[in-house]
Amino acid sequence: MNQIADRYRRRAEAFEQKIAAVRPGQWSEQSPCAAWTARDVVAHIVAMHAAMLRPVHRDLSPAPSVGDDPLAAFLAARVDVQAVLDSPELAETECDTPTGQMSVEQQIDEVLSDDLVLHGWDLARATGQDDAMDPGDVARLWSSALAIPADLMEKCRTPGAFGPGIEVYGPEVTVPDDAPLQDRLLGLLGLDPR
Repeated sequence: MNQIADRYRRRAEAFEQKIAAVRPGQWSEQSPCAAWTARDVVAHIVAMHAAMLRPVHRDLSPAPSVGDDPLAAFLAARVDVQAVLDSPELAETECDTPTGQMSVEQQIDEVLSDDLVLHGWDLARATGQDDAMDPGDVARLWSSALAIPADLMEKCRTPGAFGPGIEVYGPEVTVPDDAPLQDRLLGLLGLDPR
């Protein structure tokens, strides 16, 4: 099987479990992202699934809205993206991205799949769940984050640089050099691990 598809499947499953564990009264809880509630975190992830389908001229399948049923909305979006990853023809389609041209599956891997890990932490924090990330995912994301050129990282920290209302990373949060790698990753990407 394809490593990218497998990684997405594993991370989507973990995110799905976090959604399923949210109690009804918790959807309005504040997430570590200042502008988002727990429900907003899921809405962002579903919107990112839709964005990953555009290069292959697809839309999300009809499904309940995140406002009505966050889990059902995510499950439907997940099926749509998995179908693209499972089709070599669609997965290998080249697309333009803010960081250059790449295959659709590579964009899904570097953007959406990574988002599932990071925003899984946000959702867990907002709703009192275990917020430990998979150590292998943390190491992979840490390596990827360190490889981002300084000028691109600066652009990622600039609100609106990739379009109105889009903020990729916040200002770096200082954490001790001997902090766990997960905390250092979160701090580097502008999230306060505390």
